[in-house]
Amino acid sequence: MRAILCGYYGKGNGGDEALLASLLQMLPDGVTPIVLSGNPVETNQRYGVAARDRMNAFQVLDTLRSADALIWGGGSLIQDATSMISPFYYGGLMGLAQQMGLKTVAWAQGIGPLNREITRKLSQRCFAGCTAVSVRDKGSATLLADWQIPFTLAPDPVWALENSPVSGLWNLPAPRVAVCLRSHPTLTPARLSILTQALVDFQKATRTLILLLPFQASRDLEIAKNLHEALPKRSQILSLDDPRKLKGVFRGVEMAIGMRYHSLIMAASEECRCFGLSYDPKVSQLMEELEMPGYLLSQLPEDPYSISKTWIEHYANGYALSPERIKFIVGRSLFHKEILQTALQQSQ
Repeated sequence: MRAILCGYYGKGNGGDEALLASLLQMLPDGVTPIVLSGNPVETNQRYGVAARDRMNAFQVLDTLRSADALIWGGGSLIQDATSMISPFYYGGLMGLAQQMGLKTVAWAQGIGPLNREITRKLSQRCFAGCTAVSVRDKGSATLLADWQIPFTLAPDPVWALENSPVSGLWNLPAPRVAVCLRSHPTLTPARLSILTQALVDFQKATRTLILLLPFQASRDLEIAKNLHEALPKRSQILSLDDPRKLKGVFRGVEMAIGMRYHSLIMAASEECRCFGLSYDPKVSQLMEELEMPGYLLSQLPEDPYSISKTWIEHYANGYALSPERIKFIVGRSLFHKEILQTALQQSQ
């Protein structure tokens, strides 16, 4: 059986690559994946799977003709907050696959925000035509319930992603704290300056090595370099392309300070103390569900000292998730695997 995997893959985003790695890990035996990727050569080399150019219409159409199913996910693919392109690309592809008779699975979706009537209607139609739907957050579940579309709600599949050891990590000075910031309108130059000063103060007090983790080089690397300049001998930039190694980093750190949704999931799943900096409702919701301390970036304190003091307190006295709770969350995230098995067995 041939299944097309369609998401924001091959675009250099660690979170989306982690979703792809999780999806490949959860695919039932006997299913041959073909990944639509922004970098097919890299995807093929990293995961050992067939890959096609996601923007080459002829390749995509040819792949659809030879496939039995299309798996659409995961993550925030259907939203119109950043652009109108995303819902039309994925919605159009899903509609075409459904017209061609393929089984379609909307997998581990984070739906919204959908601010326009046209994108809401397109999304509703696509989800209604799916063989099976799984979502990762309550907001998406509420939307599908309003649309009267059956779904399964489960934690993000990256909770269950297998990690890989990172060469040389344990040779770095300890203790280590991971920091993952990304460019975003809410992270203004003024707020970045405040966070940088807070990080300098935090490092001075704790004597930790600050590991700077750019999850997406195009959005994160410049910020990581700026932070490294402020902490030239007390920080290190770790650029890792393999999402399993990105997750493996958190096995060797005491605490994580993260903006990125999947940085916090990876850290929490590896028994790491976490502090969230929310720029998006999905991050705020994750923080709320896990009772994770943090700030809304839009309400970041203007005093670096108060931030560093809060970080020091969490570093010294904060708690990671218990192994029992992690095991429970990982077990529930495997509902996404069950959805695949049920839906793809139906199409055999």
